[in-house]
Amino acid sequence: MNNPVRYTKVAIALHWLVGIGILFLLALGWYMNELPKGGDKVASFDLFDLGLYTVHLAEAASPRTFYFNLHKSIGFTVFLLVGLRLYWRLMHQPPALSQSLKRWEKVLAHGTHHLLYLMMVLMPATGLLTTLYSKYGLHWFAVPVLPGLDEPGLRDFFVAAHEISAIVLTVLIGLHVAAALKHQFIDKDGIMKRMSFF
Repeated sequence: MNNPVRYTKVAIALHWLVGIGILFLLALGWYMNELPKGGDKVASFDLFDLGLYTVHLAEAASPRTFYFNLHKSIGFTVFLLVGLRLYWRLMHQPPALSQSLKRWEKVLAHGTHHLLYLMMVLMPATGLLTTLYSKYGLHWFAVPVLPGLDEPGLRDFFVAAHEISAIVLTVLIGLHVAAALKHQFIDKDGIMKRMSFF
């Protein structure tokens, strides 16, 4: 079987959907943790106070509750997309690394990709377990999915694991983006075209 030159369109779509989703979740996680606990309950929110879109809720909620529930819902969606991405990756051979890469670059690329996949599973999994062991459980865009077991000790453990995994994933994404920019603007070897629709 000939080795493909580019990733499949499905792999490319999943790469960008998961990547954008994770970056949004990292930013949302930072934003929502700065919100004060409690606060007045309201039935509509100017999303991130940007004046671009107003969300109307069926039930009033505090800002912190609203953004935490949004984070959980999008996080669960990204978790499902990561599962689909792993399945697609196992079923379809990716393009080989460029022969122009040095041995250390190939080792670093393979290591970073494997760690990225591990963290793309670990970060949402720890978030899901945090939600499971909280008293609130998981509602996926208001649809009940998991009940909360209300185990504060386990919840706190998974909160810490979720935060650590977010830091590790942020570093790995930084390395991934830096390598892509290096290939695009310094090496000019066209590697980024493999993950582009164009």
